[in-house]
Amino acid sequence: MRPFRFATMAERGRSAEHWREVAQRAEALGYDTLLMPDHITDQLAPVAALAAAAGATKTLRIGSFVFDNDYRNPVMLAREATTLDLLSDGRLEFGLGAGWNVRDYEQLGIPYDTPKIRVDRMEEALALIKRLWTEETVTHEGAYYRVRDAKVLPRPTQLPHPPVMIGGGGPRMLRIAAREAQIVAIAPRINPSGGAKVGTVTVGSVEERIATLRHTPRFSELELNVIVFDAQVTDAARSAVSALAARLKSGITTVVETPFFMYGSRASLVEDLIARRERLGISYIALPGSAMRAFAPVVATLRGK
Repeated sequence: MRPFRFATMAERGRSAEHWREVAQRAEALGYDTLLMPDHITDQLAPVAALAAAAGATKTLRIGSFVFDNDYRNPVMLAREATTLDLLSDGRLEFGLGAGWNVRDYEQLGIPYDTPKIRVDRMEEALALIKRLWTEETVTHEGAYYRVRDAKVLPRPTQLPHPPVMIGGGGPRMLRIAAREAQIVAIAPRINPSGGAKVGTVTVGSVEERIATLRHTPRFSELELNVIVFDAQVTDAARSAVSALAARLKSGITTVVETPFFMYGSRASLVEDLIARRERLGISYIALPGSAMRAFAPVVATLRGK
């Protein structure tokens, strides 16, 4: 059973000083990683912001959750990643996804292809990126990418390359993650316009997906992660139900056991995380930035244990 690790999801900085303070606060409170999403919103651009966060800290890991493959050429993304790995002294976690947010694609003026095509493209890109990280020069002729004598410098600081994180809710993404990733982020199904599908957030649904991973050859090498969408330290069960119903925009009237929303007292949250690790094997927890301070005692209690 893997020891607990904790990340904070951060994306906004009012100024350079404020963004440095966010990263330094995460490090001081005991978080292992600062993770950033990748959307065309009011968030900071992730590559530059992650570099700044690394420069402001000593031990805090940095990571993408997740780079959308369709937004960048894989040769350029491989180079951006190794540059981040270098500038962070080997603290990068490289998260990659197939993309899902329709509005991002509209703003970029690129096609929002079918899920199969987007996943096909991501799978090909990831294989190419790994080759670029581990081979001196790469020539590739694929369905979506054609590369001739490409060379990525700097070389990865972490060997053979930064740990790869793939998030997935569907069977195919989980199969790719089990084969290619070091970190598998178990995700609910997301609507293209945003918001999780209710039936995919329950512990039972997550358990079914993890059961499929257990039959893969590399399962013992995988670190299992969940991204918590909302978290509150509260003793009121009714407040927890109301918060969950509001976030899912549903008529939920009773407490639903889910790893993606965490509500409870500090003691109960510690108990829940330990129990879920025993049941599901999930040891890497990413909490929303808004909960960074409130959950620091939980992090202090469990981190590394």
